[in-house]
Amino acid sequence: MRATRTSELERVVRDHQAAVGNYLRRRLYPLTDGDLDDLVAETFTVVWRRFDAMPPDAQLPWIIGVARNVLHNAQRSRRRRSAYEGAVTPRGDASSTEDVVVADARVRHGLESLGDDEREMLLLHVWDGLSVADVASVLHVTPDAAAVRLSRARHRFRAFYDEWDES
Repeated sequence: MRATRTSELERVVRDHQAAVGNYLRRRLYPLTDGDLDDLVAETFTVVWRRFDAMPPDAQLPWIIGVARNVLHNAQRSRRRRSAYEGAVTPRGDASSTEDVVVADARVRHGLESLGDDEREMLLLHVWDGLSVADVASVLHVTPDAAAVRLSRARHRFRAFYDEWDES
């Protein structure tokens, strides 16, 4: 029984490690690229501990949800540590994909105009390529609610982006 579970976890890691790494890489700040391997490992440690809770038909969205929680915990820890030390943690030399894309002021301001949940939903769908149903699974909402919220986020982003273009 244990060998079967181990081989199934190895398959899950093989199938989803790249997607999880890409998800985390795009959202690292204020962490650095040096933290990425630890975050991926921590994500799959949680997956191993909660393996029986993983839905077989929605593995990636469930794992992305785990990665999201792991990342938020690490970011909170880093901010608390930085505040305690009284110093801002340097970003590092390597830019994330998100940093490069949002170097365009219109995109950056358009994303900043959205609330945290709207921005996360839009990024999960557009950048991470998750379906609306998968986004709903990651964010623990119904697929209908995700579709409505995603539509609103797209509309707000587009309106801000177009408005910026006209000014």
